[in-house]
Amino acid sequence: MNRRLLVILLIALVVASVSSYVIVRMVGKSMNTAKALPSTPMIVAARDIKIGTILAAADVKVVNVTGIAPQGAITQAKDAIGRGAISNIYNGELVLDSRLAPMGSGGGLAATIKTGMRACAVRVDEVVGVAGFVTPGMRVDVLISGVPPNSSATQETQTRTILQNIEVLSAGTDIQKDAEGKPQQVQVVNLLVSPEDAQVLALASNQMKIQLVLRNPLDTAVVQVKETEVNNLFGGPDAAKAKTASKVSHKARPAAAQPFTITVINGDRRSEAKFASTGGQQ
Repeated sequence: MNRRLLVILLIALVVASVSSYVIVRMVGKSMNTAKALPSTPMIVAARDIKIGTILAAADVKVVNVTGIAPQGAITQAKDAIGRGAISNIYNGELVLDSRLAPMGSGGGLAATIKTGMRACAVRVDEVVGVAGFVTPGMRVDVLISGVPPNSSATQETQTRTILQNIEVLSAGTDIQKDAEGKPQQVQVVNLLVSPEDAQVLALASNQMKIQLVLRNPLDTAVVQVKETEVNNLFGGPDAAKAKTASKVSHKARPAAAQPFTITVINGDRRSEAKFASTGGQQ
């Protein structure tokens, strides 16, 4: 055999052996590292848990997860049992502390109310409730229609937007979204509002007719909306200008100038002279 070819084969064999040894060492080291990672017990959902449900022992189970527990993970079943779910938790999903209401706060609608906020109930019908499509999680604007108080007898009915970008907590007695997306006839809608807005909404519910208007949940902008009167519906965009001009033209006009008389006495002669007055006085 060619001596040169033999040398090349020997060198290739040595290189292959060294490479194999390095690879085996690296793989073995990584496997040992993986085995060295700690195993942490964590609480996961044993079945699908709906929002508002108070967790029972049958709703959760303990599994050992390799690695460090994520922030907020619950590691003991006693820390989850008896607390209400404030969002849907699916089978096999980690039960995080942020997904559960504080211990003792109960379940249902009350557990979903954020700190500092209030759930305000609004009585609706199929029209006010946007034909039944107002479901939990939706965003709505609140409109009122009526005649402003302390107005004249000829005051027109107005529609005004009083609240914008309000979250719907529940529709009727259901705090779940309809999985099939079908409309439901509801009589009460609970809205998540601040304490100040709750007062506004309660007063409007008793004094005015309320209309809910659906909006895109991603559209959170609050815009300035001018009130609309009945005349605006028939007069087009220039109706407001025309009404303003009419009001100006009907303002009280100054009284017409009245002439005044001056009596002139010259000795035994007496005469009168009349002059036009600009002030309307005599």
